[in-house]
Order: sequence, then C-alpha cells, then structure tokens
Amino acid sequence: MPKDDQLWTYSASELATGFGRGDYTPIDVLESVIARMEDINPRINAVVTTDLDTARVAAKASAQRWRNGCPSGALDGVPMTVKDNVPVAGMRATWGSELFSTYVPSEDELCVARLRAAGAVIVGKTNCPELTVQGYTDNAIFGLTRNPFDLDLTPGGSSGGAVAAVAAGICPIAIATDGGGSIRRPASYTGLIGMKPSRGRVARADGFAAILHDCEVVGPIARTVADVRRVMEIIGRPHFRDPMSVLLADEAYEAGRPKPCRILYLPEFGSSPVDRQIADSVARAADLLSSLGHRVEAGAVPFDIDALGMAWTTISQTGLTWLLKRHFSAGSRVGTDIQAMYEAGSRLRAEQYYEALAMLAELKSTLAQLYEAYDMIMTPSAAAMPWPAGEAFPNIIDDQPVGPRGHAIFTGFVNMAGCAAINLPSVPNARGMPIGFQLVGPVGADKLLCDIGEQYESAFRPPRIWPLR
Repeated sequence: MPKDDQLWTYSASELATGFGRGDYTPIDVLESVIARMEDINPRINAVVTTDLDTARVAAKASAQRWRNGCPSGALDGVPMTVKDNVPVAGMRATWGSELFSTYVPSEDELCVARLRAAGAVIVGKTNCPELTVQGYTDNAIFGLTRNPFDLDLTPGGSSGGAVAAVAAGICPIAIATDGGGSIRRPASYTGLIGMKPSRGRVARADGFAAILHDCEVVGPIARTVADVRRVMEIIGRPHFRDPMSVLLADEAYEAGRPKPCRILYLPEFGSSPVDRQIADSVARAADLLSSLGHRVEAGAVPFDIDALGMAWTTISQTGLTWLLKRHFSAGSRVGTDIQAMYEAGSRLRAEQYYEALAMLAELKSTLAQLYEAYDMIMTPSAAAMPWPAGEAFPNIIDDQPVGPRGHAIFTGFVNMAGCAAINLPSVPNARGMPIGFQLVGPVGADKLLCDIGEQYESAFRPPRIWPLR
C-alpha cells in the first residue's frame, strides 16, 4: 500500500485500480493532492479558486460507492481541476477578466456536469489569461502562472494554469479549452498529453459566450493517453442541447491497436522559424512513428498560412468586440492588450468577417482532399520553447524576429477546420524542458488519435519527472 502523501503522483487509471482493490480511498487521494497543492501552488499559481468542502463531500460519497462495489464510472473519486473559463456551479468563474470577477454560476457547464455525475471530484479552477485570447497566462485578478519545470518561464496559454497543475502533481486530470492551440501548446511545454477533440465531439451548454466562432472546444489534459481516453468516454458524447454535437456519431473509446497509418509530416510552415531544439526532437518522434510501422512522409504545408492568420485575427477580434460591447463599461475594466483588440475589432467590416469565414471553408475543402491521401498530419505543437513568464510572446525564434503568433503558427488551422488533434511528448531539450508534437486527424478521428498516441507512448516510455519535488 502506498504512502498517502504520494498518492498525488498516481494517474487516474492507477487510482481507479487502487480504489477497486481497497488499497486507499478517494478521501485519501483528495487529502494527498490538497497537501501537494498547498505546498506547490504558491510557487506556480496554477489553481486560483477552490471549494475544498464540496470536494471532500464528493470524495466521501465516492468512497462509499467504492465500498459498496458500485462506482459511478472509471473516474469515480478522481480529483481534477477545471479551467476558469468553464463554469462550475458554486465556484467563481472569472474567465481571467475583471468583467466577471464576481460571477458565481449556479450551474455546471455540460461537460462538468457529466464528469461530476461520473463521480469526479472537482478540486478547483485553474488560471487563464484574460478572455483566453493570449498564449501565456497572466491577468489582473490572479496574476502570473509559472512553468513548474522552470519558474522563470511561462507554461504557455491559455490553459497555462491547467497544465501547470497536472505537471506539478496537483491533479492527474485538468479540463480546459482549446480555441487556437490553448491545450496543445501548453501541454507541449509541460510534458503532458493534451487532446483537442473534433468540433462537436464534446457537447457544450451552460458555458460562457463563444467569441471564436465555432473554433473553441473543451478537452482533457493528463499525464497518460489512457486518462485522456477515460475523460473522453464521459464527455465525448452528443447532447440535444448542442446541435453540432449530434452531427458526430457516438464513438466508443476502448483502446485498440491502430492499423499502420499514412502520416504527412510538416516540420515547418513555409518560412516561419522553428526552434532547432524543437525541430530535432520532433524529427526523432517522426522516426519513432516510422519504426512502429507508420508511413511518415515529409511535405510542405498545403494551405496559405498568412491568409489563415489574417482570418484568425478577424474572427478573434470581432468576437471579442461583440462580447465587450455587451458590457458598456468594458473599456475601463479590461487590460490594455484586450482594449487594443477591441478597438481593432471595432474597425472591421462585415465583409471582412465573411471573407474570414470563406477562408475557413476553403481550408476545410483543402484538408478534405489531403485526408484522402493521408490519415493524419504531424507537426511540432509549438515553434518556440517557453519564454519568460511575464512576456506575452517571444520576439525571436531561431534568431529570426516574429510577431505575437509566431510561436503558435502550427495549431490554429486545426481549430479553424474543426479537426481532432493530440499533443504527445517528444525528447526534452538538454536542460530537461519538455517538447511536444501534435498529430492532427480529420473530424471524427478522436479515437484513432488516442490509439496512435497510446502506441507511441508505450514505445517512447518517457520517465515521469516531477518538478519542484
């Protein structure tokens, strides 16, 4: 039987096995992760709101179900966190903005309600940048979140709090959102598995307003693919309140051995720079996938990155402007970066927004043709290594100047097309800082990505490094 103070190191799958054998209880696990959080969180600022009384009640009820031999599911009693832009009943949900600093929802967002019904124990909310539109994690309410592998560096964003919590051992699973790479890039900076489900795979209701068209999805972050799979089995189902979700057939997530796949490997996007440490690490991951029997072919990006970047800017600025105009005093209550985006969005014309949507439609058509020849696409998850925690983005990548989205060049197209994607760890750099890559499948390829990810994970077998031990 493990020491109670080490239970925070266990994956969700390991915890469920132990619950079933009676080695320990959900109460033991919760107290272990609370102790870890109290020790570590002051240094990384990952979890910004907690409701430990409710969590203890949930853990006690879960322990009773396990004693009775009738757990509610594979995640019954497993502690997890939820990103601060996903409402949890009775817990403050700020979206990282003073606009919502006092908002306490009375209902769970649908995915949280499903997890709670399955017995998951919600420990707290994780930090995010204001309105989740930036690639690092800081805001005026809660301040800066730091990367547990190097406290001087960012864990990325907008799910920086979520990945920092999982990587540091505060919880085995975090629920987050991905609107343009906000799960995959931070997961790559912290050595984690990050799933960006297909558009419509995770039904949504009772959440904040959508400001990124239909590009943002809810997905899990975990230390193992098996844990990601367990979450998707619960939240990855249609619901009548989200018509988009009904368009995707219900999918089983049981593990399966994948067939050899045809993988288009895109090590770079045109002339956009990639950190050499990342390029070398991801190339080694491509070799490993080849050794597993997959056909990995290097190629060139098949769409116009600059045009898509313009489309993304138009969509995000327009959505942000629409949201802020619903709050008459918004200008004095948002940060300067958000105010600048609002002002830029206010100058956009309707035809520019329509042109952006036309670009998205063209991208979907291009990828539909590509997926006739390939099963998936492989790219780095991020173009830059983590940068100083208080800076919004790196200005230089591989000795070349870049703009605000230079580090994020690889991920946005996935959201614009609605594809499924997963971040997987590759070989860390010489300092031990994590690096990751993404596999991108067509809409509906969520289970295949989990299967490939688990196969890769089994062959790669990265050691679990606990930062701040």
